[in-house]
Amino acid sequence: MDGSTGKMRLREQVSAVMRVHHYSIRTEQSYWYWIRYFIRFHQLRHPLEMGEAEVNAFLTWLAVERKVAAATQSLALNALVFLYAKVLQRPLGSVGKLARCGRPARLPCVLTHDEATALISQLAPPYQLLAALMYGAGLRVTEAVRLRIKDVDFDRQVITVRDGKGGKDRTTLLPASLLAQLQARKQRMFHAWQQQDPFYQAPVSLPFALRRKYPQAARAFAWQWLFPSSGLCSDDDGTVVRHHLHVSSVQKALRVQVRRSGLHKPATCHSFRHSFATELLRHGSDIRTVQTLLGHADVRTTQIYTHVLGQGFAGVISPLDARR
Repeated sequence: MDGSTGKMRLREQVSAVMRVHHYSIRTEQSYWYWIRYFIRFHQLRHPLEMGEAEVNAFLTWLAVERKVAAATQSLALNALVFLYAKVLQRPLGSVGKLARCGRPARLPCVLTHDEATALISQLAPPYQLLAALMYGAGLRVTEAVRLRIKDVDFDRQVITVRDGKGGKDRTTLLPASLLAQLQARKQRMFHAWQQQDPFYQAPVSLPFALRRKYPQAARAFAWQWLFPSSGLCSDDDGTVVRHHLHVSSVQKALRVQVRRSGLHKPATCHSFRHSFATELLRHGSDIRTVQTLLGHADVRTTQIYTHVLGQGFAGVISPLDARR
């Protein structure tokens, strides 16, 4: 078999099936990374020539030799299960006993309120506003850059997150301190759009088949990205569109600022979301409310922040601090 040609065909099959099932582009990229890694590990053999034994060998190698985290090994397994069940139509049976990853789950990196606000204040626009939204509304970086004009309700002070993790929609709070800044940004954009500024002449990218269902939506103001990219790109069907600001540019801007600030914490964009949760719990918010705002399917995911706060000690006082 011609390895490169075979992989190209398989790549197209994986992409087509994932689009049918409405998987996000990030999930598609992640799954393909692990599928390609699996194929290369087995010297470019086609997955149809392999099965459970080869999957077991690959996943065990990841744990034993590469020492990846347990979540990473699970992601690789999910990608291969999807490949065989949905793309190749040959579901895997039992892959046997796996060597499980020995790296335990770690507590998230959380910033204090002062650390978070200091970092935000040092960022340049529009990254400053994006970081403020991540911290103030508990948004993931992908959710922040994907905001459209219609997703921000100024009257109710609510942000609607579309197609979040797991393909779910949710609402979260819009910080009052950001109202004026966001409204000013919206007004500037609306004035330029109304004046038919060349920047807004290209249609924006739309999810799934909405361009066919609503032909005018791609140029409507409500569908404009709140943080549009400066350049244009080609959509899946070859249409030249304007996409939102790329996630990597936000991550890079924060990474540079963390290094300059001398903050001795491995802070990332996701640290703002962690800090949002811990600050709400610190000030007495109900854990179920925090779970809803974060969009967690299971409250146990949210409970990790109680460990960060040290609220699980039932009032125990250190013997060093106890009065004799």
